[in-house]
Amino acid sequence: MANPLVGIFRVKELRERIFFTMMLLLVFRVGAVLPIPGINVSLLTNYFTSQQDSGNAIVDYLDFFAGGAFSNFSVFMLGIMPYISMSIIMQLLIIVFPSLKKLSQEEGGRKKIQSYQRLGTVAVCVVQSFAITQYARAIARQVEGEFFTIPNFAFFSIIAVLTVTTGTMFLMWMGEQITKRGIGNGISLLIFAGIVARLPHAVWELGQQVWRGDQNPVFVAVVFVMFVAVVALVVFEQQGQRKISVHYAKRIVGRRMYGAQNTYIPFKINPSGVIPVIFASSILTFPIQIASMIGQNVAWLGALSRILTPRGTLYNVLYVLLIVFFAYFYTQVSLNPVEIAKNIRENGGSIPGIRTERIEEYLTKILNRIVLPGSLYLAVIAVLPTIIQYIFKFPSSISYLMGGTSLLILVGVDLDTMSQVESLLKMHHHEGLTRKGRLRGRNL
Repeated sequence: MANPLVGIFRVKELRERIFFTMMLLLVFRVGAVLPIPGINVSLLTNYFTSQQDSGNAIVDYLDFFAGGAFSNFSVFMLGIMPYISMSIIMQLLIIVFPSLKKLSQEEGGRKKIQSYQRLGTVAVCVVQSFAITQYARAIARQVEGEFFTIPNFAFFSIIAVLTVTTGTMFLMWMGEQITKRGIGNGISLLIFAGIVARLPHAVWELGQQVWRGDQNPVFVAVVFVMFVAVVALVVFEQQGQRKISVHYAKRIVGRRMYGAQNTYIPFKINPSGVIPVIFASSILTFPIQIASMIGQNVAWLGALSRILTPRGTLYNVLYVLLIVFFAYFYTQVSLNPVEIAKNIRENGGSIPGIRTERIEEYLTKILNRIVLPGSLYLAVIAVLPTIIQYIFKFPSSISYLMGGTSLLILVGVDLDTMSQVESLLKMHHHEGLTRKGRLRGRNL
């Protein structure tokens, strides 16, 4: 049997897509270490080194998902999160305002919605990057020496806002290019690359703690076993399906008669994938980042940032509620029972044991039954890093990898990318990545 990895590089189209994706991801990693103009890099590095064990939780969180770009004050320090935040806002606006919903359904309306979304992303970037300049000013007060190489702070702020905003918009363009000309979803792959880039540092940090005796090797082994088990459960949950049988009667189209056929609608346990977790973290991160960066100058914002710390109870409660909400919200948007039922009826289909006029009700009932446990499962995985930190006293870099958003993104993006690679292999008459030729979903 031929090696499927060798088969990947034998297909010219697939080979070109992979190399293109790798090239853009390399550009992303180079940009993550290029600091914005006007910052004394040595003083910045010394500051974050001194704050490693007692730093700002939200800063650690942002730095982890930006692949270290935030602590470098790089041109990509905001990552792709402003675009994700704006996409959430736009989807909510489409539901709230009928005029936007009508525009999105018109020919060419989708492009207008995307242009509004890009303009909104610029606005979000400007707000967040301005908050970063205030955070830089707060750091400058705590270090000895000239933290800013540009004496005029107003001039530095303008340059920083323009640089960071341009960096995020460039990342957004890169994500679109990867989706169009590369492999996988570009936006998700950029987040994936940022998380993977932190893996060597996290493992090294944990190893140092074990060597110094700060961590019990038995605890480390227990957590590693937990990690493997959680990954297996995440894969099981991502691949699990509920199949709804649909029967189509004989029908005449033009002069041809089509025979009866039986098929099914595959409803995943978690139809929205990792989207609810990404949406929930983005919605919470945006206001907390603003409050944390400017909090040292405004008392009530400082109090808000301390209450909503990612390691706090209130944050995690809101996090769980938002995950459940976005799981239902995104499922209703992507799998509308009314539209599915309409398509079944128009094509002469029926669900065995269900009256035709009650198909919508039946599909809604099924979706509600599978989305609730799926969303709760996502929520449990999402708060796992906080639990690991409290119980085992692990560093945040390792805790974020053991569960939560990072683990769900890693597994979800990996499965989606493998599925796309396998589809291209099958299209070119090659065997898939798995022994049986396809990634199987689990019947439930």
